Amino acid sequence: MIHIVLVEPQIPQNTGNIGRLCVATTSMLHLIKPLGFRTTQKELKRAGLDYWRHLEVREWENLTHFWDTYPLDLAHHFFFSTKAKQIHYEANFEGDCYLYFGREDAGLDGHILHSFSSQTYRLPMAPIARSLNLATCVGAVLYEALRQTKGFEALC
Repeated sequence: MIHIVLVEPQIPQNTGNIGRLCVATTSMLHLIKPLGFRTTQKELKRAGLDYWRHLEVREWENLTHFWDTYPLDLAHHFFFSTKAKQIHYEANFEGDCYLYFGREDAGLDGHILHSFSSQTYRLPMAPIARSLNLATCVGAVLYEALRQTKGFEALC
């Protein structure tokens, strides 16, 4: 299974869209607090449409709490940032994958990026672009992980 880990997401519409994407790909969504919204907000549900009730989603107090349940294993945990050197398709996704994305306004914490630099990747984009929308990034990375793990076979 592929796990999408959103670290302190701030925009409910992005999280709603990502939730819908998780339902469509049978992926699990993990929300690491603090969140910039309540999970009962109408914007979150609107973006996720009627898919939200089918979503496998869990909320965590912090990353330490998450890692207590899903121990950090660098072969299966991948971090994404505009500051990374490696491109997302260079990652070797296999088995259960944990794909981490940071806040829309700040990304992942610098300590995380430094500590796990060998497992940190970015999406290519023109130099004029500062960043891509969070839901767009998750979609691009998730579908590459599905391609590599043959996850599409279960969806077809």
